[in-house]
Amino acid sequence: MKKIKTALISVSDKKNLKPLLNSLKENNIKIISSGGTYKEIKKLKFKCIEVSEFTSSPEILEGRVKTLHPKIHAGILNKRKSKIHLKDLKKNNFENIDLVIVNFYPFEKTLKNTKNHRKIIENIDVGGPTMVRSAAKNYQDVTVITSQDQYGELIEELKKNKGSTSLEFREKMSRIAFTETAYYDSVISEYFNKKNNVIFPKKKVFYTNLIETPRYGENPHQQSGIYSKNNSMKISQIHGKQLSYNNYNDIFSALTISKSLPKNMGTVIVKHANPCGVSVNKDHLESYKSALACDPISAFGGIVSCNYKINKNLAIELNKLFLEVIISNGFDKEALKLLKKKKNLRLIDATNYSFKEILRFISTNEELLIQTEDLNKFNKSDFKVVSKKKPNSRQMKNLIFAFNVCRYVKSNAIVLATNETTVGIGSGQPSRLDSCQIAIEKMKKFVNVKDEVVAASDAFFPFVDGIEKLVQSGVTAVIQPWGSIRDKEIINFANKTDTILVFSKTRHFRH
Repeated sequence: MKKIKTALISVSDKKNLKPLLNSLKENNIKIISSGGTYKEIKKLKFKCIEVSEFTSSPEILEGRVKTLHPKIHAGILNKRKSKIHLKDLKKNNFENIDLVIVNFYPFEKTLKNTKNHRKIIENIDVGGPTMVRSAAKNYQDVTVITSQDQYGELIEELKKNKGSTSLEFREKMSRIAFTETAYYDSVISEYFNKKNNVIFPKKKVFYTNLIETPRYGENPHQQSGIYSKNNSMKISQIHGKQLSYNNYNDIFSALTISKSLPKNMGTVIVKHANPCGVSVNKDHLESYKSALACDPISAFGGIVSCNYKINKNLAIELNKLFLEVIISNGFDKEALKLLKKKKNLRLIDATNYSFKEILRFISTNEELLIQTEDLNKFNKSDFKVVSKKKPNSRQMKNLIFAFNVCRYVKSNAIVLATNETTVGIGSGQPSRLDSCQIAIEKMKKFVNVKDEVVAASDAFFPFVDGIEKLVQSGVTAVIQPWGSIRDKEIINFANKTDTILVFSKTRHFRH
């Protein structure tokens, strides 16, 4: 146990100070403070010594230097059982500081509120993190508090131990404190990297907050957690049981696709992170029905993501199928009432969810593979018609739709589509030829195709056999990236069979 006699308080967030100050007063703990915190403590009518009075050194440089003083840091950092440290304290007339309560300038909040670089720089805290690191390092003798969320725990600790803290408590607070300083510095690091357009610096640090601990990971023997750069995600669960690791994985896959589709008309059905049906239609009910028709068997137990608001009529249809999750840009009251009848069905409002500058991660052991996300919007300039037969506007629209869906399907990926609706998806096969076969079989099994079918491939066909199989199944137009040594053979085949062939300048593997 370590008795607390002197506390230093310097907080940017001054909420909930009164109960804490009452506890310190009850335990006869002297308080040192500075700047706005000192004024707030005095305003609350508690005794307090100002830092400048304590150090006999005024604040300088517009408040940039207040607590950066030997008397402060010697009082925090000295080892109480060290004769050398005790001698130094006596020689310099310094005294112990046993409790440090600090939270930092709101740098993260400042970034959200302004782009003014000067204001941002002035909200980089120096003295606060320095004191926290000193106290956290010396947890054997000093207690450090870095958030108002910890006030209640500190008050209880002082009450239980009659003004003292246990080593276990101090070590716990030290662990949290070092995490807090690391988090704070990582936000600053990322700000400067972004400002200078550096995506992959020599050393990369991340900051995230734990949002939820699912029951387990992909399988019951695995642990999992979901983190976000914010204190909450921009999706809101409004009904149903707790989301699992697999649910989240499917949700993000579904949102990636649905948010890439034309607004207010796109429906995506996902199973095991792969789309099994996608459709674009102004009629929302038809959009869902068309997406479902692509592969109704795989859709069972899947996730539906709509980039529009769900109404009662659509809710009636959705309730006919067992689904794990429904994602929407809001729900009508009647739709919500109907869907909530299934107590375990998770309902997610993703109205505010959007994709910005995001990175994709794959981690194994101590290695982390990072890349930018494949979110670029397609333009006509990204494609080149290489066949003699040219697509009309409707055909080109279908080709680009199929190609867009294709880039979110696990490679090797083949997507068959008509009227901006998928009619066959072949995914995740080592052989592109096998993916073609699966897509064709799905189309023949589930869809009664009346209009012409187009096909998209996420990468080039290395041989003619893939495109040949598609054409034999009735495909009239194909879109694929260029780059094969056999591109000319593919073009010649397209011309011989009167097939439209469009090359993309970009490849879209997704592993």
